[in-house]
Amino acid sequence: VVKEKNRMGECPVWEERENALVYVDINSQKVCRWNAVTNEVQSMSVDAPVGSVALRWCGGYVIALGTSFAFLDWDAQSVTTILKIEQDKPNNRFNDGKVDPKGRFFAGTMAEETAPGVRVRRQGALYTLYPDYSVVKQLDQVDISNGLDWSLDHRTFFHIDSLTYAVHAFDYDVHTGKIACPKLVYRLEKEEQMPDGMCIDAEGKLWVACIDGGRVIRLDPETGKRIQTVMLPTSRITSCCFGGKDYSEMYVTSAYDGLDETALAKEPQAGEIFKITGLGVKGIPQNFYAA
Repeated sequence: VVKEKNRMGECPVWEERENALVYVDINSQKVCRWNAVTNEVQSMSVDAPVGSVALRWCGGYVIALGTSFAFLDWDAQSVTTILKIEQDKPNNRFNDGKVDPKGRFFAGTMAEETAPGVRVRRQGALYTLYPDYSVVKQLDQVDISNGLDWSLDHRTFFHIDSLTYAVHAFDYDVHTGKIACPKLVYRLEKEEQMPDGMCIDAEGKLWVACIDGGRVIRLDPETGKRIQTVMLPTSRITSCCFGGKDYSEMYVTSAYDGLDETALAKEPQAGEIFKITGLGVKGIPQNFYAA
């Protein structure tokens, strides 16, 4: 649905009030919005790699930008920094993020590669930005903090640290926002490659984008089994969300960074955004950051 190619398309968010898909291109340092009615793509450049975007209750967006939490005012085309973190780790940046059922913004960090395939391990963390702008570190010693979501009963938090090649579940306290007691949900098969972004559907099943695996997979977190695979026409599949007027469509982002000329010739749709219909299951609306 979006032919405009992204170096590292990520973090799709369906914005019902705009009938639009909001997403980021991390490496192009842009926040983008595709209007599902007019098919127009608008974008706003920011001054650092932008890992994730989420909706704000009062309008505009909260973003994880470089190693800062910030607000983005789309109408004014302005960014306001809330708080900088990890100033002792100049090679780190924020990655994926999402708002919890109580309006707190969870986002995690990772170390950038110092050379192709080379990065310092366990430099990342997972943080929560509360509506009063306070920040709590939830996890430490993370490699690549990535996909995240909450169970429908709000008792479980799901999280991906990509280099574990697994999805984990944590006990989640909806009143405090704290997480505890990690346990394995699913370890990816070799052909599925590395887990990236993730979302939950209205039946409580998880959908995981497989970067370099060219697919999204549907998991049952109760049984730890894969129950569905949807193959896509390019390998670097980065994230997914449900959207459309009844949340029955799945939007999937991809990347072309990391592909050489030979691979790009074989994958002309690398970096585009796809819509999957006919899944027979719906998603749930996105949560809004409460400040």
